[in-house]
Amino acid sequence: MIIRDLRGIESTQDACAKIRKSKDSKKGPVVILSITYRGVKFIDAATKTIVAEHEIRNISCAAQDPDDLCTFAYITKDSKSGHHFCHVFSTVEVIQTYEIILTLGQAFEVAYQMAVQSRARHYMPPSSLGSEFIETKASRPVSQSWSSMRRSAIDPLEMDADMQSLGSTTWLCDQRDPSRRPVSTKYETTIF
Repeated sequence: MIIRDLRGIESTQDACAKIRKSKDSKKGPVVILSITYRGVKFIDAATKTIVAEHEIRNISCAAQDPDDLCTFAYITKDSKSGHHFCHVFSTVEVIQTYEIILTLGQAFEVAYQMAVQSRARHYMPPSSLGSEFIETKASRPVSQSWSSMRRSAIDPLEMDADMQSLGSTTWLCDQRDPSRRPVSTKYETTIF
C-alpha cells in the first residue's frame, strides 16, 4: 500500500486498519520473512523464491496494529521513486508478531552499531605534536538499547569476518519441528 502522507507510526497503524477493513483482506500468500542487520526479505513459502527485499536503511515505522495484535507492518522508501510503501503482515499468534517487531528493532540496533563502528575505524583524529585523542563519554554516540529483546540468533554465514563480533539477527517466519531447529528461530507469517 502506498503512503502518500507519511506520519510515522500513525501511518503504519492506519495502513493496518485499512487492510483489516478492506474486502481484499482475505488470507494472502504465506511468506518466509528473513530479518537480518542488512534488511528484510520476503520469500515465497511454496517456491522458496525471493518476492521482495528491503535494505534496513530504507525501513521505518515498524509497529503492531493496536486493534489486531497478530498484525504488524513497516514502511519502506523506494530509493528510485522516493515513494513510501507500507507492508502489512499477519501472524498466527500474537507472540510471533511481538517477537518479529522486537527482532526488527534489534536489526536496526545492530545496523546502527555497525555504522558507528565503521565510522570509528575510518576516523582520523587531528594530529599535532604532543597531543592525544581522548574519547569521552560525551563524544560517543548514544543509542536506544534494545536489551528487552528476548530472542535472537546469530547467523555467522551471513556476516563478514570482522562483523561477527557484533552479531546478527536472523529470523525466518516458518514453523519447523522444534527438535530440529537450526541456529535461527523460525515462524510462519502470512502477508496480505
